[in-house]
Amino acid sequence: MDDRGYEMAAEFKIAFVSGKLGDVDGVSLEVDKWIEVLLKEGHEIYSIAGKYTNPVQNIKNNNQFLLENLRFDSTLQNHYEKMVFPYLTRQPTHLTSGAQDQILEDMMVKGSELGEDIFQIVQDNDIDVIIAQNTNAMPMTLLGGIAVYNLLTKYKVATIFHHHDFWWERSRFSQSRIESLLNKIMPPSDLGSEHVVISSYSAHILSSIKRVIPTVIPNCENFEETAVMDSYNSHFREDLGFNEKDILFIQPTRIVPRKRIEDSVRLVGMYARNHPEIKERIKFVISLYQGDELDDSYIGTIKDLAKSENVDMHLISERVSSIRMINKKGERLYTSRDVLLNANIALYLPKWEGFGNAYLEAVSCLIPVVISTYLVYKTDIKCAGFENIEIRDDYTEEGLLNIPESVLHKIDLILNNKEKRSSMIKKNFDIGKKEFGFDMLSAKLNSLLDSYSDEIRASRRRLQKSKKNYAV
Repeated sequence: MDDRGYEMAAEFKIAFVSGKLGDVDGVSLEVDKWIEVLLKEGHEIYSIAGKYTNPVQNIKNNNQFLLENLRFDSTLQNHYEKMVFPYLTRQPTHLTSGAQDQILEDMMVKGSELGEDIFQIVQDNDIDVIIAQNTNAMPMTLLGGIAVYNLLTKYKVATIFHHHDFWWERSRFSQSRIESLLNKIMPPSDLGSEHVVISSYSAHILSSIKRVIPTVIPNCENFEETAVMDSYNSHFREDLGFNEKDILFIQPTRIVPRKRIEDSVRLVGMYARNHPEIKERIKFVISLYQGDELDDSYIGTIKDLAKSENVDMHLISERVSSIRMINKKGERLYTSRDVLLNANIALYLPKWEGFGNAYLEAVSCLIPVVISTYLVYKTDIKCAGFENIEIRDDYTEEGLLNIPESVLHKIDLILNNKEKRSSMIKKNFDIGKKEFGFDMLSAKLNSLLDSYSDEIRASRRRLQKSKKNYAV
């Protein structure tokens, strides 16, 4: 027992497996948080990824392994996606049943080879358990999903699947030519594995579809290390061409359709029209990059809408990174926290979201948030008692969010009433720290590893035995 009142888990060698790490996407950010907490608990951490946008902080360099065929955008991944997901291309390739069988067979062989590469890393480093990050929930690394499944079923490596969202929630993966494979391995329901999801809704869906009982570990945020303005991020406004009087509406997300950027643009346009006297000071800033969920048409739609709404929009993803650094041009790159600390207000209006780490990050930066009442917000976040400027998830026949005038008045109040603003952000910070801070994450991870410890130790014994058998 420690002073927080829960059992300490044994110390293990843990490897995170993901298509991409060291970036500003939700999965990368959550992995960073898990790593930070697990290191503090005494575990040794490794990473195996297809791409490192930046090196993973806190992990020793020689504990970070790169395998090209794990990448979301590897040559093989791009090829297989076009073959097995017709909706991903404007002119789907026609395939005979024999050709489809050949593609599947080839994909299974390549996935098995990747699995052998990962297993070699596991063996060489005496890794006790792998934590697979969405590899077997979203088919964005098909070979990675097959590889991890083989590690679980062929070599009986202790495997924790951390699912952030599922393929059946994405229309672009509908009508696939490998549905039987997806049903088998994404995610698998084989004995000996453990499953983690990020919301009670996902837990309900997974238990209904797969008949497995997952552990719910929500997105979290480091409220213990309060984000503050300092000598680095205080240059943000000047560096990006803003002045201190500008009113920055920050969209702290990637540019993908389910984030509903168009509703944020419309909201900023409505607010500016209500306040013509400050219109020139109002800036709409999208902090992260164009997503990987569709083609380039969405960003064009957003730009056209911003122009028609007369919204001064700024896309700054080239200046945002998972870590502070200076780019090749000698410019400062800022973290998401740095951007939010310079915001006047954050906009977060998704129609669907697995959880909402961007929301928690804004709360940790003491920034008020305008938020849509999407499903998981209602089931897992709002109930904690947060106070936000809410817009009910009510959409027109054209699919646009209904934005009432009352929301504009609430924004005006929060932007101009210091007492009300201070009360709201302090209340939210205190709730966030209690319900979604690192103490919560530590407790849940310790409980997870403790309950799975017998399987981890059995995996360790199997690995030691296999090394003896193959020793020369």
